[in-house]
Parts: sequence; C-alpha cells; structure tokens
Amino acid sequence: MAMNQALLPEFDMEYANTRKMLERIPEDKIGWKPHAKSFSMGDLATHIAEVPGWMGVTLEQDSFDISPPGGQSYQRPKLSSRKEILDMFDKGTAAARATLVKVTDQQLLSPWSMLKAGQTMFTMPKIAVVRSFLMNHIIHHRAQLGVYLRLNDVPVPGMYGPSADETM
Repeated sequence: MAMNQALLPEFDMEYANTRKMLERIPEDKIGWKPHAKSFSMGDLATHIAEVPGWMGVTLEQDSFDISPPGGQSYQRPKLSSRKEILDMFDKGTAAARATLVKVTDQQLLSPWSMLKAGQTMFTMPKIAVVRSFLMNHIIHHRAQLGVYLRLNDVPVPGMYGPSADETM
C-alpha cells in the first residue's frame, strides 16, 4: 500500500472531527481569551483553519522560510467570523486532500526544511512533517479549542466517541 493511501483515512477522520469543533465556535466569543497569554478563540480557530493550507507547501516544495531575508514574514490571516473560519478550513482541507491523494512515496520520503531568515530550523522527511505539522498539530490545537468551548459552556462534540455533552 502506498503511504498516502495509509494516511488518507486518518486525514479524513481528523479533519472531519476538527470541522465539528470549529462549527461550535460562538460568534459572540470570537475575541474571548482564557488567559492574557492565550490566543483569542477566533485567533486559535483561524490558526486551525490555516493548517490545511500548508499541505501544498509541504509536499510540493522542499522548504519554507517563515521570515525570508529581505522578504515579508509569514502572517496569519485575519478572520472575524465562524463562516470565514469554516470557509478557509474547508477550502484548505479540499486542496490538502487533493495534494495528498497524488503524492508519491518517493516525495513523502524526501526531506523538507523549515527556515527562518534563511537559517534551517529543522529538516524532516515530508511524511514526518505531514504527521507532525499537519495532523498532530491540528489535533493539539483542536483540543485547546475544546477547552475554550467547555469554559464557555458550549457543548463539546465527541472526537473518538461521545463527549460528556453527547451521551449515548
């Protein structure tokens, strides 16, 4: 079995679960923060929504410089509503899946580097970047969003079975 075919069921499940969490964001809590050092709910959700868009950069390029010398540093998009967040997530997820479907094992095993101002921060095989930055990363922030929802008395959707808000 090709590696991308092994990744696709996990990708589909995790991104569908992530969308369920994003659907619960209350419009009147977009600016809410649990702590001064924390993302606002909207900024956290925007970060989650931008992650699928990184699949193309990861699989179609050999590196990405977040702050290229003499160039513009990466800037997170500014989204201000649940609809904008879901639209970005859905568009990015569709493009990410299409990219993952066509990638070869050879491409997945090739190295990819994250750079900052021309300096290599790390290099890993692309498959490791897909698993860590595009899967585990989104799961990590999705869990944070679940805590944000819980702290605001918003029912949390189940991810791997029913949540405390969704009894069987």
